[in-house]
Amino acid sequence: MPEGDTIHLAATRLHAALAGDALTRSDLRVPRLATTDLAGRTIENVRARGKHVLMRLDGGLTLHSHLRMEGAWHLYRAGEAWRGGPDWQVRAVLQTASWRAVGYRLPVLALFPTADEPQHVGHLGPDPLGDDWDADEALRRLLADPERTISEALLDQRVIAGIGNVWRCELCFLRGLDPWMAVGAVRDPARLVDLVKRAFEVNRGTGNHITTGDPRAPHYVYGREGRPCRRCRSPVSRRDGERVTYWCSSCQPARR
Repeated sequence: MPEGDTIHLAATRLHAALAGDALTRSDLRVPRLATTDLAGRTIENVRARGKHVLMRLDGGLTLHSHLRMEGAWHLYRAGEAWRGGPDWQVRAVLQTASWRAVGYRLPVLALFPTADEPQHVGHLGPDPLGDDWDADEALRRLLADPERTISEALLDQRVIAGIGNVWRCELCFLRGLDPWMAVGAVRDPARLVDLVKRAFEVNRGTGNHITTGDPRAPHYVYGREGRPCRRCRSPVSRRDGERVTYWCSSCQPARR
């Protein structure tokens, strides 16, 4: 399940492999871009913005992808077999002399002038791994609606870009927050914003959203319904809804 730290890792790997090289072949397998040929253009850089990947090419173009739940970018050396899924799931192939970047199951793939990037990602809140991270602005956006639940606020990409369901559950656990408490009831919300930044930085290169410090048992509550809480041994609870929520009712007591 790609979240902000995973997307940044993917963008970093794509940048390391492709930046500075010219495309020898491109194949964009979505109807709107089916006849577009990017061969000959140089990839200048690849950057992440929240859960979005922005691949900038010379001539002022940006190839924009969003992975949502199932999408993935895979890198293969020239001549190496592709292993990311069946061919019918491929949405993009970008080839240089040394590498092939293959985008699988990409629900969003668009090409637009780089100058228009703000129209597509300008609504996003501060990115914990971005060069423009602003903790004060993130806190301001978090507190803008004190009546909404902390779960809803954390998932809102306009508040902080990059937090998904795994991080939402784990961040609430780490701060001892009832997921359904109001934002206005959170004690010292600045500490929560600081935790987001520190957690993303620690996981910048893991791709696994590790919150326990142990990659063999990476999560405290996410995906652990009915199993003992790693802190208090109470069973981890689960509630289904638009997003599945995992929490420990002992470590995260309900508050009015």
